[in-house]
Amino acid sequence: MSKKTVAFHTLGCKVNQYETNAMMQQFIEKGYEIVEFNEKADIYIINTCTVTNMSDRKSRQMLRKAKQKNKDGIIVATGCYAQVAKQELEKIEEIDLILGINEKNEIVKFVEDFINTNKKIENISDVMQQKEFLDFGCVTSVERTRAAIKIQDGCDRFCTYCIIPYARGRVRSRKAESIVAEVTELAKSGIKEIVLTGIHIASYGKDFKEENALLNLLHLLNEIPGLKRIRLGSIEPTLLTPEFVNELKQIEKICDHFHLSLQSGCDETLKRMNRRYTTDEFRKVVQTLRKLFPNAALTTDVIVGFPGETEEEFQKTFDFLKEMNFYKIHVFPYSQRNGTKAAIMDNQISAEIKEKRVQKLIELSDSNEERILQQYINKHIEVLFEQEDGEYIKGHTTNYIEVQVPKTQALENQIEIVEVTKVAYKKLEGLVIKM
Repeated sequence: MSKKTVAFHTLGCKVNQYETNAMMQQFIEKGYEIVEFNEKADIYIINTCTVTNMSDRKSRQMLRKAKQKNKDGIIVATGCYAQVAKQELEKIEEIDLILGINEKNEIVKFVEDFINTNKKIENISDVMQQKEFLDFGCVTSVERTRAAIKIQDGCDRFCTYCIIPYARGRVRSRKAESIVAEVTELAKSGIKEIVLTGIHIASYGKDFKEENALLNLLHLLNEIPGLKRIRLGSIEPTLLTPEFVNELKQIEKICDHFHLSLQSGCDETLKRMNRRYTTDEFRKVVQTLRKLFPNAALTTDVIVGFPGETEEEFQKTFDFLKEMNFYKIHVFPYSQRNGTKAAIMDNQISAEIKEKRVQKLIELSDSNEERILQQYINKHIEVLFEQEDGEYIKGHTTNYIEVQVPKTQALENQIEIVEVTKVAYKKLEGLVIKM
């Protein structure tokens, strides 16, 4: 009897990707076979996202697309969109199971219940009441060179534009010993780099009432044999005090790439967003990072067209971004989310104005990126190689700049020194040199 096949499609953030890996592992352990989403499968699981209206739409599209691939396939919607929009998903007849965030931990049981009864299943627990981190255990079904490690869930910040606290609940941190055990196993399997991820990793340990919980965790991970790099996921700037950054500098394996969530370069807009810092405080964080990590690549997220954002306010954001000289700026037009304070604010901005502002910031980002990449020509950089791409093999530096070299030898999952010879469309190109 052939194994039942399962296909996954993941939308959204690294937390969702980690949870997909965990669900895959559960199915593999129960004797199922994982196949690509574009193949015919017995079961399709769409791990949804709800961070923007576009995310909602893509989630619905992928659910319908799955049924087109196999009209007899079992279709499962799980994740953030399922958590907050069950009523919308109930309208899609193709869906057989609607499962929330916590239900991912028992995904196989729910699917097998459906197979046995052939009755639609809707099971979404109330994450707002949840106090403990729901641990998947050791997740080792990951990419071959870099692994995302989920260290916390939930967010207590309640930015006025964001639905995620309602989808993910309050801050819940994973116990350090569980994280260390997982990373130790991954390092033994050959993984050289990890990315610490969560919904709000700056809040890690808040629920433990443990001082310096994130730094303490980083020190423990730094001691794991075989692990070469520790990368922080998106981080709240308020965490990065001079004391914190000084301590971070002492952690040998920490990567010098910092994704700082800015959202606006205008103090008035930041206040309406309920962001808990000013541009001057953010500026000081950037100055501290660049002083202690001189080669750091800084990236950020920005929302344009937030309700009430005037031309003057947008210009303040543009000028501030220019001053900060980010390596990359991830730009998003503001998206109204039902249930958030910003959705009912006055002075909503038109789609046309938002699009113009998006394009202006993308042009700034592209210009910054090109200029920063040019500074690496003729320099020697350390690259962890990850995958082949045509006649090249690609990887990343510690500060997360993409590098490619001609595919003349097997380099996957190796760290090598590369001499940069040119910039090749948003990445560096060079030759491996032997030191």
